[in-house]
Amino acid sequence: MSTSAQQPRVVIVTGASQGIGHAIAQTFLKNGDIVIGCAFSSLEKAPHAKTLLEHFPEHFCYYSVDITCTENISEFVAAVEQRFGRLDVLVSNAGKNVFKGIDCELEDWHHNLDLNLRSHWYMAKCCRGMLEKSRGVILVMTSNHAFSTMPGCAPYNITKRALLSLVQSLTIEWGPAIRSVGIAPGFIDTAGNQVWFDSHGDGEKARQETIAKHPVGRIGTSEEVGELCLFLSSPAAGFIAGTTIVMDGGRSALMQD
Repeated sequence: MSTSAQQPRVVIVTGASQGIGHAIAQTFLKNGDIVIGCAFSSLEKAPHAKTLLEHFPEHFCYYSVDITCTENISEFVAAVEQRFGRLDVLVSNAGKNVFKGIDCELEDWHHNLDLNLRSHWYMAKCCRGMLEKSRGVILVMTSNHAFSTMPGCAPYNITKRALLSLVQSLTIEWGPAIRSVGIAPGFIDTAGNQVWFDSHGDGEKARQETIAKHPVGRIGTSEEVGELCLFLSSPAAGFIAGTTIVMDGGRSALMQD
């Protein structure tokens, strides 16, 4: 599905060095858009970002940004504005599984809030001016953990739940100039989820047990998340705002014993 108009859109994708973020960046690039990717890793330590630079040298650029640092975020957005002068789509994707349990240390709690909640709010805040001028779109990556979770997944699930409210507030306070939508993936076949499978001892057994809980008979792919982002950022999705789309293969529809 091509959404490009006469000129390419300018798109920021955070967490673009691997996994879902990399797939999202690649999807927009294949659509003909200009993508500014960022992640904590330097380019030298981000082979997937290097590959995107090789394949899309005129449409992709990459910045190393610590999104837990508000100063880093503001400097990054200022650099984007100086270089491109506009922004049409912000895909606020970066985050990490902070699975420490509800009895986590204070340090874990603060790190989780800074990484999985504050960064999304502050990135949007810094991008607001450019997005208002373009009547752009903000896509916030949350998780199916925002709706129901499992033992040991706090404090991660708490911030993911809060992102539902962030999307609502962005919509009602910044609309109609900016349209905001949340995306809540379930089990996606990424290296991060594989780490979770492997934490059970028998990683393949844990994977197959998880697959069995999905009515569609599989777990999702990063490319599917990218395609959803492309659609939600398009004019065809112009009446979708202030809500969070769950893509979990039907897992949340199945009552567990």
